[in-house]
Amino acid sequence: MNLLIADDDIELCQLLKDYLSQENFDVECVYDGESAITKISQQSFDLLILDVMMPLKSGFETLTEIRRNSALPIIMLTARGEKIDRIVGLEMGADDYLAKPCDPRELVARIRAVTRRTQASILTSNPTTVLTINRVCLDPTNRQVTLNQQMIDLTSTEFDLLKILMENAGKLVSRDAISENCLGKKLQPFDRSIDMHLSNVRKKLGAFSPQKPRIKTIRGSGYQYLVWPEK
Repeated sequence: MNLLIADDDIELCQLLKDYLSQENFDVECVYDGESAITKISQQSFDLLILDVMMPLKSGFETLTEIRRNSALPIIMLTARGEKIDRIVGLEMGADDYLAKPCDPRELVARIRAVTRRTQASILTSNPTTVLTINRVCLDPTNRQVTLNQQMIDLTSTEFDLLKILMENAGKLVSRDAISENCLGKKLQPFDRSIDMHLSNVRKKLGAFSPQKPRIKTIRGSGYQYLVWPEK
């Protein structure tokens, strides 16, 4: 598995590279946002580990530019205690986040969780099962979503979240099920990751019509993908 680390802390990059290499990852490092964008345009990577605070382009600016053309799984590294960085990162399309200084073992676990759910979704998809509800069409095989035949760009996590909701359209999908199936981890108290990813999906799809949302929040329980009669 090919990983790219983008962080201006050269010593930390080397430490993470050494550790991740022992875990059988192929790792390359860059030290600013511009270099990360250039590297990704030139080579194929399975996942990007992206620091928030970097020269030339911040992690947020880098994330925004990458998301214009790529659904590459991205884990953000945020300053410990900076909750706003985590929220902003998720809103902008990051798949997961980890506070610095991070435990390399936890980073490995997060990497494997993010890549595992992406790969599993591709491998287990039934090529004949294309989900279409109220003009939203989700193709599990190609991992593509269209709305009114126009392509909608979703991150890997956003796609998995929409997929589990559409597969269970009309039914309640618990937050625990979403966390384990889409984020690859058990739901933690006060973790707002699901809400951030879901907010992104809602913004990208919009409502079916005024007063008719596509996704309903069942407070304290989970979410429901609504099916509306077509006129």
